[in-house]
Amino acid sequence: MNPDLDKLQPYPFEKLTKLKADAKFSARCEHIALSIGEPKHPTPDFIIDTLSAHLSTLTNYPTTKGTTELRQTIAQWLTQRFSLPAESLNAEQHILPVNGTREALFAFAQAVVDRSQDAVVVCPNPFYQIYEGAALLAGATPHYVPITAENGFLADYLSVPTSIWEKCQLLYLCTPNNPTGATYEVETLQALIKLADRYNFILASDECYSEIYFDEDSRPAGLLQAAAAMGHNDYKNCVVFHSLSKRSNAPGLRSGFVAGDANVIAQFLRYRTYHGCAMSLPVQAASIAAWSDETHVKNNRDLYREKFARVLAILSPVMTLQQPSASFYLWAKTPINDELFAQRLYGECNITVLPGSYLSRDVDGITPGAGYVRMALVAGVEECIEAAERIRDFIKRL
Repeated sequence: MNPDLDKLQPYPFEKLTKLKADAKFSARCEHIALSIGEPKHPTPDFIIDTLSAHLSTLTNYPTTKGTTELRQTIAQWLTQRFSLPAESLNAEQHILPVNGTREALFAFAQAVVDRSQDAVVVCPNPFYQIYEGAALLAGATPHYVPITAENGFLADYLSVPTSIWEKCQLLYLCTPNNPTGATYEVETLQALIKLADRYNFILASDECYSEIYFDEDSRPAGLLQAAAAMGHNDYKNCVVFHSLSKRSNAPGLRSGFVAGDANVIAQFLRYRTYHGCAMSLPVQAASIAAWSDETHVKNNRDLYREKFARVLAILSPVMTLQQPSASFYLWAKTPINDELFAQRLYGECNITVLPGSYLSRDVDGITPGAGYVRMALVAGVEECIEAAERIRDFIKRL
C-alpha cells in the first residue's frame, strides 16, 4: 500500500458521525442538517430534461477533453462572467471539463507536484480537506496559512516566508472561502500571481462558490480576472476550478471544469487521459444547458439572500457572526468549545453543524478553526428559520 495513506487524517464528517454517536440525545423534533454543503434547492427542470434527452449517447465513449461545444460554452461563460479579453481563452487550449471540482482538485496535485523535490503545497487553515490529502498523496508537505478574524477571515498568503516560497510548487486558495465566505480582492490575487511568477509555482483557485453572492453589483473576483487585468493574458501559473454543484443546485451531476495556463492544462489532460475520468455525454449536454443560462442562478441567489437575512436577524443577538461576502456558509463563533457546542446542539436540538476544529490543523499550538462552527444554509427558507430559532434558544439556555 501507498505509505502516504497513513498520513491522511479522518475526514471531518467521519469525526462528526462519532461526535453525534456519543451525544446524549433528548431532542423531540425533526432533524435539520446544516453540516454539509449540499444544496437542497431543486435542480432546474431544463437541466434534468436536457440530461434525459441525451441518454441515448450512453452508447458512446466520451473523450477526456470533452466536446468542443462544452468547452466553447465554458469559455464564453468565463469570458463574460469575469470580463476577460475577447479571444484570450482558447477552448482548445485553456479549458478542461472535470467530474466536479473535488476530484479535480485532488488529481491536480498528483499531476503537477514533482515528488523528486522537497515539495511544499501551501493551503489555508481551516480548509477543504481535499487540499491536504492531495498534497500528502502527491508526496508533498502541506504548509498551513491561518485564517483569522484579524485577517478578514482569509489566509494571509503574503505573510508566508521566502523559505516556503522557494520550495512551494502549488498553492491552493479558495475564493469565496470555505468555510468563512470571505473573498479575495483583485489586488491580493495579483500579488499572488507575481509571487508565483517569481518562485515558479502554480496557483490553484477553487472558485466553486463564486456564483452565490449577496450584492448583485459586487461579484466575487476570480484569479483569471485578476491575471487579465494586469496584462497576464497567457494566464501563466494560474488555474481555476468551477462547478455546477452550487451554482446550479446539481451536486449529483458531478460537473465542473478547470481553466487557465495552457501548458498546465495540456499536462493535466495527459494525466487525466490515463486517469480515466471523462465526463459522460449526457452530463456534458446538461452542462452546456446549465452554463448557458443565468436566470436560474439569479433565482438561486435570491433564495440564499432571503435565508441569510432571516437567519442573521435571529442569531446576531446571541452569536458573534456576520454576513459573508459570498457562499452559503455562516462561520459562527461559539460561546463554548466548538465540539461540545456541536454535540449538545445535536443532542438537545437535533441540529447538525460542523465544528470548525474539524476543518483545521494545530500549528504551533494554535488551531485557527477552534471556537467556531460552520453552518451551511442549504435547506429551505422555513427550515433554516426553524434551525436558527432552535440555536438561539439553545444558546440562551447555556
